[in-house]
Amino acid sequence: MCLAIPMQVMHSDGLSARCQARGVERVVSLVLLQHEPPDAGDMVLVHLGQAVQKVSHEHAAEVWALLDEMLAADAQARAVVE
Repeated sequence: MCLAIPMQVMHSDGLSARCQARGVERVVSLVLLQHEPPDAGDMVLVHLGQAVQKVSHEHAAEVWALLDEMLAADAQARAVVE
C-alpha cells in the first residue's frame, strides 16, 4: 500500500522545497510538479520524498483526520492485545 502525507510548503527553491507537517520538516523533491510548481503555503502530498500532487488545505485536513483515526484504531487494537 502506498501512502502520501500532506505537507505544507514552507520555502521553494527550484526543484526542491522545505515542507513541514505536524512539526516535522523535510526537504522534498518537486521534480514531479514541474508543470505546476507549488508556492510557499501550498499543500502537497509527499510520497518517498517526492511531492506528487498539490492539494487544497481542506483535502489535507481530511487526510490528516483519516490518518488520526487509523492511528487511534491501531493504538486501541494494540492495547487490547497487550
